[in-house]
Amino acid sequence: MLDGRIYNFSAGPSILPEPVLLKVQKELLNCNGSGMSVLEMSHRSKVFDDIINQAVQNVKDVMNVPDNYTILFLHGGASAMFAAIPLNLGTKSGVADYIVSGNFSGLAQKEAAKYLKEARIAGSSKDDNFNHIPTQEELNLDPNADYVHVCWNNTIFGTTYKYIPETGNVPLVADMSSSIMSEPVDVSKFAMIYAGVQKNLAPAGLALCIIRNDLLGEPMGICPKIWDFKKEAEKNSMLNTPACFQIYMVKLVTDWIKETGGLEAMKKRNEEKAAILYDYLDSQTFFKTSVRKSDRSMMNVTFRTGNDDLDKEFVAGQAAHGFSNLKGHRLVGGMRASIYNAMPKEGVEALVKYMDEFAKAHQ
Repeated sequence: MLDGRIYNFSAGPSILPEPVLLKVQKELLNCNGSGMSVLEMSHRSKVFDDIINQAVQNVKDVMNVPDNYTILFLHGGASAMFAAIPLNLGTKSGVADYIVSGNFSGLAQKEAAKYLKEARIAGSSKDDNFNHIPTQEELNLDPNADYVHVCWNNTIFGTTYKYIPETGNVPLVADMSSSIMSEPVDVSKFAMIYAGVQKNLAPAGLALCIIRNDLLGEPMGICPKIWDFKKEAEKNSMLNTPACFQIYMVKLVTDWIKETGGLEAMKKRNEEKAAILYDYLDSQTFFKTSVRKSDRSMMNVTFRTGNDDLDKEFVAGQAAHGFSNLKGHRLVGGMRASIYNAMPKEGVEALVKYMDEFAKAHQ
């Protein structure tokens, strides 16, 4: 890490790759020879047109997106898509299935219920405090639903899907905000993938959407124009002024992903980092994690001591060890280490060292 930098374990806005931040610093006053910052330039300029087109192409290249999908960059992040998705996709039966495996899938279901005839809960792990992902056998899917919605990685609870739900002919929509581009994904298995960019790609405020072209139809009449998937696709995500800086950052981060070996290499690095932390948790009894082993997240690792005062003491000591944002979400307490793509292995190793020293000092 650069001098003065800390290991930022925030769940989002989160750590960004140092090479990308240095490039931003270098180009901040003069982006691509324009004589101005990307923060200042017109989104109708040739310079920005090149930036957004390259960002789109990078997403296609990195995720191996089939030709019958469209890439959109839309305002408001994933939470805005909680409304935009039913407004665009829930126009046939007016019914959609939601698999509730954590906080954000629950919020998506509640938002969709405002616009649909029914936002069905087709499966849930709520009764087990979201410590696992509902299995295929536990799902009660409606074959006539307009779509099935899942949240692929649960940032707060530390779980993730290890299988792709079988939905028959019903389009599968996945919120991949906290796992986007952490490993290869077969995009063709999904009708739509979307992600708030503030975990692995850019600063907050933008949603990356990958939408199969047959879903670019007419939305409900109450759908805001800026979230009309068809209109945005026709205008290359520039129906109005887009989030230019975030799109520029997506372009730079996806450049970095390509330069560092693509998603196969990224998966290998992420698996190695996660194994360091989970292997330590499994090797001792002071710190505990309630997540089922089969559904553990590679991006967000949750743990606690079992004593709230000790948890607070552990979090209070993080700054002295060069860490930040280890406090667990207010809904669950304890601790959480978000080890997204940009977190170096050394950061996870340093965290385990601190955990071990803390455990030995308090046993």
